[in-house]
Amino acid sequence: MTDYDANKVKPSASGWVAEQAQRYEESGGTDATDLRGAPCLLMDYQGRSSGDWYRNVLIYGRDGEDYLLVASKGGADAHPQWYLNLVANPQIHLRVLTERFPARAETLSPQEKARVWPHMVEVFPPYADYQKKTERDIPVVRLSRV
Repeated sequence: MTDYDANKVKPSASGWVAEQAQRYEESGGTDATDLRGAPCLLMDYQGRSSGDWYRNVLIYGRDGEDYLLVASKGGADAHPQWYLNLVANPQIHLRVLTERFPARAETLSPQEKARVWPHMVEVFPPYADYQKKTERDIPVVRLSRV
Protein backbone atom coordinates (compact mmCIF):
# COMPACT_ATOMS: atom_id res chain seq x y z
CA MET A 1 0.00 0.00 0.00
CA THR A 2 1.22 3.45 -0.82
CA ASP A 3 0.86 6.43 1.46
CA TYR A 4 -2.04 8.75 0.79
CA ASP A 5 -1.34 12.25 -0.51
CA ALA A 6 -4.44 14.15 -1.74
CA ASN A 7 -2.23 16.08 -4.17
CA LYS A 8 -1.00 12.89 -5.88
CA VAL A 9 -4.32 11.16 -6.49
CA LYS A 10 -4.89 10.02 -10.08
CA PRO A 11 -7.96 11.35 -11.90
CA SER A 12 -10.70 9.14 -13.26
CA ALA A 13 -10.16 7.70 -16.74
CA SER A 14 -13.58 9.14 -17.63
CA GLY A 15 -13.05 12.66 -18.94
CA TRP A 16 -16.20 14.27 -17.57
CA VAL A 17 -15.68 12.67 -14.14
CA ALA A 18 -12.07 13.88 -14.02
CA GLU A 19 -13.17 17.38 -15.04
CA GLN A 20 -15.93 17.53 -12.42
CA ALA A 21 -13.56 16.18 -9.72
CA GLN A 22 -10.97 18.81 -10.62
CA ARG A 23 -13.54 21.63 -10.41
CA TYR A 24 -14.89 20.25 -7.11
CA GLU A 25 -11.41 19.99 -5.57
CA GLU A 26 -10.03 23.28 -6.93
CA SER A 27 -13.06 25.16 -5.62
CA GLY A 28 -12.55 23.70 -2.14
CA GLY A 29 -15.93 21.98 -2.41
CA THR A 30 -18.06 24.94 -3.52
CA ASP A 31 -18.44 24.12 -7.25
CA ALA A 32 -19.41 20.98 -9.24
CA THR A 33 -20.95 19.40 -6.13
CA ASP A 34 -23.99 17.84 -7.79
CA LEU A 35 -24.95 15.76 -10.80
CA ARG A 36 -28.36 16.41 -12.33
CA GLY A 37 -29.46 17.86 -9.00
CA ALA A 38 -28.16 14.97 -6.85
CA PRO A 39 -25.46 15.72 -4.26
CA CYS A 40 -21.95 14.45 -5.01
CA LEU A 41 -18.83 13.77 -3.01
CA LEU A 42 -15.24 13.08 -3.98
CA MET A 43 -13.91 9.69 -2.97
CA ASP A 44 -10.20 8.86 -3.03
CA TYR A 45 -9.60 5.11 -2.96
CA GLN A 46 -6.67 2.78 -3.40
CA GLY A 47 -6.34 0.46 -6.38
CA ARG A 48 -6.38 -3.19 -5.37
CA SER A 49 -3.61 -4.14 -7.82
CA SER A 50 -1.57 -0.98 -8.33
CA GLY A 51 -1.73 0.47 -4.82
CA ASP A 52 -2.17 3.87 -6.47
CA TRP A 53 -4.80 6.31 -5.23
CA TYR A 54 -7.66 7.34 -7.53
CA ARG A 55 -10.43 9.93 -7.31
CA ASN A 56 -14.04 9.57 -8.35
CA VAL A 57 -17.14 11.76 -8.13
CA LEU A 58 -20.14 9.87 -6.78
CA ILE A 59 -23.73 10.67 -5.90
CA TYR A 60 -24.42 10.16 -2.22
CA GLY A 61 -27.27 9.81 0.22
CA ARG A 62 -27.23 10.00 4.00
CA ASP A 63 -28.04 7.57 6.78
CA GLY A 64 -27.54 9.42 10.03
CA GLU A 65 -23.92 10.58 10.12
CA ASP A 66 -22.89 8.13 7.38
CA TYR A 67 -22.82 8.55 3.61
CA LEU A 68 -24.31 6.03 1.19
CA LEU A 69 -23.18 5.16 -2.35
CA VAL A 70 -24.88 3.00 -4.96
CA ALA A 71 -22.48 0.87 -7.04
CA SER A 72 -24.81 0.97 -10.05
CA LYS A 73 -22.52 1.47 -13.06
CA GLY A 74 -25.67 2.57 -14.88
CA GLY A 75 -27.24 -0.87 -14.49
CA ALA A 76 -24.35 -2.76 -16.11
CA ASP A 77 -23.95 -6.46 -15.37
CA ALA A 78 -20.51 -5.93 -13.75
CA HIS A 79 -19.59 -3.96 -10.63
CA PRO A 80 -17.83 -0.63 -11.13
CA GLN A 81 -14.05 -0.75 -10.63
CA TRP A 82 -14.23 1.70 -7.71
CA TYR A 83 -16.49 -0.75 -5.86
CA LEU A 84 -14.13 -3.69 -6.37
CA ASN A 85 -11.30 -1.52 -5.04
CA LEU A 86 -13.36 -0.56 -1.95
CA VAL A 87 -14.02 -4.21 -1.16
CA ALA A 88 -10.26 -4.89 -1.28
CA ASN A 89 -9.20 -1.63 0.43
CA PRO A 90 -12.01 -0.13 2.52
CA GLN A 91 -9.91 2.74 3.97
CA ILE A 92 -10.72 5.81 1.87
CA HIS A 93 -10.65 9.61 1.94
CA LEU A 94 -13.66 11.81 1.21
CA ARG A 95 -14.35 15.40 0.33
CA VAL A 96 -17.95 16.31 1.05
CA LEU A 97 -18.44 19.91 0.06
CA THR A 98 -15.78 21.90 1.95
CA GLU A 99 -14.77 19.13 4.37
CA ARG A 100 -12.10 16.46 3.78
CA PHE A 101 -11.77 13.42 6.09
CA PRO A 102 -10.82 9.72 6.23
CA ALA A 103 -13.58 7.12 6.15
CA ARG A 104 -14.18 3.39 5.96
CA ALA A 105 -16.38 1.66 3.36
CA GLU A 106 -18.68 -1.27 4.08
CA THR A 107 -21.17 -3.02 1.77
CA LEU A 108 -24.63 -3.09 3.31
CA SER A 109 -26.40 -6.36 4.10
CA PRO A 110 -29.54 -7.14 2.06
CA GLN A 111 -31.70 -6.02 5.01
CA GLU A 112 -29.85 -2.71 5.39
CA LYS A 113 -29.99 -2.12 1.64
CA ALA A 114 -33.76 -2.70 1.64
CA ARG A 115 -34.12 -0.09 4.39
CA VAL A 116 -32.10 2.66 2.62
CA TRP A 117 -32.91 1.87 -1.04
CA PRO A 118 -36.06 4.06 -1.16
CA HIS A 119 -33.98 7.01 0.09
CA MET A 120 -31.32 6.43 -2.56
CA VAL A 121 -33.96 6.26 -5.31
CA GLU A 122 -35.38 9.52 -3.97
CA VAL A 123 -31.89 11.10 -4.16
CA PHE A 124 -31.37 9.81 -7.74
CA PRO A 125 -34.48 8.24 -9.36
CA PRO A 126 -32.58 6.48 -12.22
CA TYR A 127 -31.25 3.96 -9.66
CA ALA A 128 -34.61 2.16 -9.79
CA ASP A 129 -34.28 1.69 -13.57
CA TYR A 130 -30.63 0.67 -13.23
CA GLN A 131 -31.61 -2.19 -10.90
CA LYS A 132 -34.29 -3.33 -13.37
CA LYS A 133 -31.70 -3.42 -16.21
CA THR A 134 -29.47 -6.03 -14.55
CA GLU A 135 -29.73 -9.34 -12.74
CA ARG A 136 -26.82 -8.19 -10.56
CA ASP A 137 -27.84 -7.09 -7.09
CA ILE A 138 -26.53 -3.53 -7.09
CA PRO A 139 -24.59 -2.97 -3.84
CA VAL A 140 -25.10 -0.03 -1.52
CA VAL A 141 -22.02 1.06 0.40
CA ARG A 142 -21.88 2.84 3.77
CA LEU A 143 -19.03 5.31 4.27
CA SER A 144 -18.35 5.99 7.94
CA ARG A 145 -16.05 8.72 9.18
CA VAL A 146 -12.93 7.37 10.88
